[in-house]
Amino acid sequence: MTAMHNNFLPKYLPTTAEVVVVGGGLAGASAACVLAKAGREVLILEREASATHKICGEFLSTETQGYLRRLGLDLEALGGHTTSRLRLVCQKKVVETTLPFNGLGLSRYRLDEALLNHARQCGALLWRGQRASITNITDAIDLNFHSIGTVRTNTLFLATGKHDLRELRRNPDSPPEDLVGFKMYFDVDNAQRQALANHVELVLFAHGYAGLQRVEDGRINLCLLAERNWLKACGGTWAGLLEELLRICPHLQRRLSNAIPLLAQPLSIYRVPYGFVYNPPTDDADNIYRIGDQVGVISSFTGDGMGIALHSGVLAANQYLAGLDAGSYHHQIRQDIASQIWRAGLLYRASRWLPSQRLLMGWAGLMPRSLRLAASLTRIPSSAVTQAMRLMS
Repeated sequence: MTAMHNNFLPKYLPTTAEVVVVGGGLAGASAACVLAKAGREVLILEREASATHKICGEFLSTETQGYLRRLGLDLEALGGHTTSRLRLVCQKKVVETTLPFNGLGLSRYRLDEALLNHARQCGALLWRGQRASITNITDAIDLNFHSIGTVRTNTLFLATGKHDLRELRRNPDSPPEDLVGFKMYFDVDNAQRQALANHVELVLFAHGYAGLQRVEDGRINLCLLAERNWLKACGGTWAGLLEELLRICPHLQRRLSNAIPLLAQPLSIYRVPYGFVYNPPTDDADNIYRIGDQVGVISSFTGDGMGIALHSGVLAANQYLAGLDAGSYHHQIRQDIASQIWRAGLLYRASRWLPSQRLLMGWAGLMPRSLRLAASLTRIPSSAVTQAMRLMS
């Protein structure tokens, strides 16, 4: 996996830009691609100096793939793993079905860097390795970089993911649940690698759930979400949590008993505001477009976070190019994603407790197609995707 190095960066930080995109993930990079292709002056500010791993199931839905290809990215060259089937696992019961679309397993390490580099090739200016703070929000916006300087812009695209800028924090309607997320890559034996070929697996357990799938180069991505109290009961460590998880989940024990971890430490995250959809206040700035997790956070259980990130980035850029302010964009994005996020939340909560897990598994066992329906109901509406793509150059 290759990272973009500093020799690709500008030698100086410009003092002004028509549009500044804060955050170079999928949402920020997609917006920058659309704006730069339209000939607009775009500056991307990315705090990471080089490619990084991110906590994500790394499942690319058909909408996600469609946006990336429409933006001009060669997905085949990135070497992802095609996924066409879903396994739902709870204790010893397994239900399997064909997905309503072909997904793709591809690491965010590789994907995000490829799209960020593509945005630069489209004409966006990229500055990375520095964190910004906002020192002024009036008609113009000033972003300050310690010991480097200040950039002034008339329009800000806020794409900082799960990390808030202090001056523009999200305010969820309810506090995030006390949950901890982990991610680890594994090298598994050939038998388990073949068993996971073309499949994504969701494993339910009493205190959370886990997802398994192949990504590029034959690696296995394990992502899981667990209650913090259970993590404490397991000793408060990743090693203790994984040991207990393999003890209570025969399926994961079979998959990972001979597995070799490929990261020195797992990635972790705490108290993600699942279910959040940005509701603009009456005095909201009309020149700050929130995209990605800054506008909506869908449950990772059935969700399409990457699809929402790309949809919001493309939609916001299209709205800006059409002369529509951030208020119009925020109204439209709420229409596009609020129901999807709500339905995903219902399914996620149904997966949390043992009685509802048994009911869910029984229902899925009787009607495996219901899993396909659930997957379809938690995608961005096709009409919204079609409309956004129609406006892309």
